[in-house]
Amino acid sequence: MERLIPPPSSPVLSVSALNGLARSAIESALPLVWVGGEISNLTRAASGHWYFSLKDDRAQVRCAMFRGRNQYVDWQPANGDQVEVRAVPTVYEARGEFQLQVELMRRAGLGALFEAFERLKQKLSQEGLFEAARKRPLPVFPKRLGLVTSPEAAALRDVLTTLRRRAPWLPVTLYPTPVQGEGAGRKIAAAIQAAGAHQTCDVLIVCRGGGSIEDLWAFNDEAVARAIAASPVPVISGVGHETDFTIADFVADLRAPTPTAAAEQASLSREEWMQRLAALQHRLARPLHRQLANRAQAVDLAARRLLHPAQRLAAQRDSLAHLGRRLGMAQAQGLARNRWRFDALAQRLAAARPQPQASQGELERLRHALARALALGMQKRRAEVERMAAHLAHLNPEAVLARGYSMVRNAKGEVVRSSAQVTLDETLELRFHRGSASALVTNKKEE
Repeated sequence: MERLIPPPSSPVLSVSALNGLARSAIESALPLVWVGGEISNLTRAASGHWYFSLKDDRAQVRCAMFRGRNQYVDWQPANGDQVEVRAVPTVYEARGEFQLQVELMRRAGLGALFEAFERLKQKLSQEGLFEAARKRPLPVFPKRLGLVTSPEAAALRDVLTTLRRRAPWLPVTLYPTPVQGEGAGRKIAAAIQAAGAHQTCDVLIVCRGGGSIEDLWAFNDEAVARAIAASPVPVISGVGHETDFTIADFVADLRAPTPTAAAEQASLSREEWMQRLAALQHRLARPLHRQLANRAQAVDLAARRLLHPAQRLAAQRDSLAHLGRRLGMAQAQGLARNRWRFDALAQRLAAARPQPQASQGELERLRHALARALALGMQKRRAEVERMAAHLAHLNPEAVLARGYSMVRNAKGEVVRSSAQVTLDETLELRFHRGSASALVTNKKEE
């Protein structure tokens, strides 16, 4: 920290440099800390950031919680709330203010609850109450369902509505108990023990709706966990919302994210059973039909083999007659095919026979045609060359100069086509058909 303080011989610091040194010194010296206090002067900026002060009876400190962090706070803090924040001590350089940059926020006192939760969780885990090997499967066809919850809870209505829709034939036994408040854990454990002692239920659902960690704390009671572990009936835990976890969830044979999901897992709907039965019926009918078809085919083959000897002789006689007719037709077709091939070869041989006289006359005719074509080609090429020579002579600039015209170039060697290309007192080169001369521009006229 001493190395950040400039020596006496250093130049004078600007305010921004001083604040930067203070910020670096504080952030390097103070670790990430938990700070508790009362919220005051809370402001929610349009950017989504939160700005507030934490105070106690003797001091206060400014705090900033940016949008990327405060979006994970699942409750709305207000002025006067007692909270605990995990923050980085720093300096806001623009104003030189010491402040806390908050990363996490929780209600005051939740730290002790979390610690108690973790201690109990570790203790029960070491005893093996969370092991997957001790968890029991749910019965496929439960005859009666037990329900441990409060009669006034919304979770009870959700479970009964779901069961009425999916499995209206399934009877339900309610074991009423408070699900929050003083002594709720002990009463929940007693209700679970009563359900196990009656042994009238095949599945037991322990549930309640969502709430804060304090509202759900009864399901983190050790007595509840041990009652679930000792229950002779498989237990489904449906406590809170999907993001809520309690000790009861870890001990139960099956954890459901909500009470409604617990009711769905405990009962298979009528439509799902009908779909399963239809699929099984299809799977059974397909091999049965295949076997019947195979057996019918085998019977048909055996029936064809069980013929009277006279029928076999008649069938063989017909087969021999048929084969004789096919043989005669094949011989006749072979002879006709060979005769046709012989006639075709004879025609080809006659056509290929050489004829010297006709060939001599054809050669003479071709010789005369070639000589005539060569003469015509030479004549056409000669006329084309003479035409192109006349065209080139017409375009030859020397011929133009021979008619009395001259070619004018400026000092750059460019051909002058307009008076706009020359200036007064400029020397021009004049080229004639024979020889050349130089001229000085003394006057020019623009058209």
